[in-house]
Amino acid sequence: MSMNCKETEKKIPYFLQDELGGSELEEFLEHVENCVECKEELTIQLLVTEGLERLEQGGNFNLQDELFIKLGGALHRIRVRRMLLYTLFCLEAAVAAAIIIALCIVFRF
Repeated sequence: MSMNCKETEKKIPYFLQDELGGSELEEFLEHVENCVECKEELTIQLLVTEGLERLEQGGNFNLQDELFIKLGGALHRIRVRRMLLYTLFCLEAAVAAAIIIALCIVFRF
């Protein structure tokens, strides 16, 4: 299932607070990467929430770098999640195979 613009825009604050996870984060990032309007809205909200606060504190803020870091971190979390799910699947398959082998030995098939 793919997110539409309205759903994506509602989720931007949750993304900025790192509160999206799993398939929801994946769908969000996929939509933002393919929708110019939503990526622009994400950029604006990032500037408002993080940029202005840093600038008021006298810090530097590079909007493009911050957006790149935020999106890169989210993509990294997705890759780690996929790797963990794959590992879990492999472990489950190994356990199932071990059970089948044990049953074959016990019942001498």
